[in-house]
Amino acid sequence: MSTDTLLIALISFLIGLSKGGLGGPVLGAMIAPLLSQIMPVQQAVGITLPMLLTGDAMALRAYWRDWDWRYLRILLPAALISTFIGVAMLRDLPNDTLKRLLGLFCLLTVAYKLSSDALRRLTYTPRDWHAWLAGFIAGLGSAVANIGAPAFTAYMLLQKVSPRVFMGTVTVFFGVLNVLKVPLFLSIGALEPQIFLSLAWVLLLVPLGVGIGYWLVKRLSPRLFELSMLALLIYISFALLLG
Repeated sequence: MSTDTLLIALISFLIGLSKGGLGGPVLGAMIAPLLSQIMPVQQAVGITLPMLLTGDAMALRAYWRDWDWRYLRILLPAALISTFIGVAMLRDLPNDTLKRLLGLFCLLTVAYKLSSDALRRLTYTPRDWHAWLAGFIAGLGSAVANIGAPAFTAYMLLQKVSPRVFMGTVTVFFGVLNVLKVPLFLSIGALEPQIFLSLAWVLLLVPLGVGIGYWLVKRLSPRLFELSMLALLIYISFALLLG
């Protein structure tokens, strides 16, 4: 088994861990940047899409009917528009430029994590344009780098919804975007069926990661784990921006 295949298998497992509640957006943001070290960004983003869809399906089952349609109706339209824009960027921009965009989206994740506690305490007055902006950034990040969670999560934290409603809403939101990305990625060659079929077995590692993630959340300090991942993400961000 090649080193590249082992890394892809590890990525599949890490996606499962993040869907299982360990690491959240920070761990999820590391996926495409790690893969971009061994393959073009377009291929790195495309090859992880089936893994993300597998995780979405498992999360949807766990949080069935826990989503809030009010937020989906206001967030999704802008996200759908920016997904098309992001896919066009993924198709047309040089790989070096895409790597720097990956670095910027990684830093956005860092900024979200460092400000998340302050967001929870903030006295907030909702505005429709906040949702449109958050949805647009989330859709763009999801299409270009599979890193759309920070903008969406920051907006939802301000709404102060329950954890289950948050998880249900985030699952449907990114599930819709990921399903839309399948035909778009196929059309630009980012998702290559023959490569995916040769690696389909790695999808089995997603549910394994989900189960272990659920188990570890109850036994590890999530805060300590996230801080460790955050330090690694900062390093990866600057490596992408300066490399």
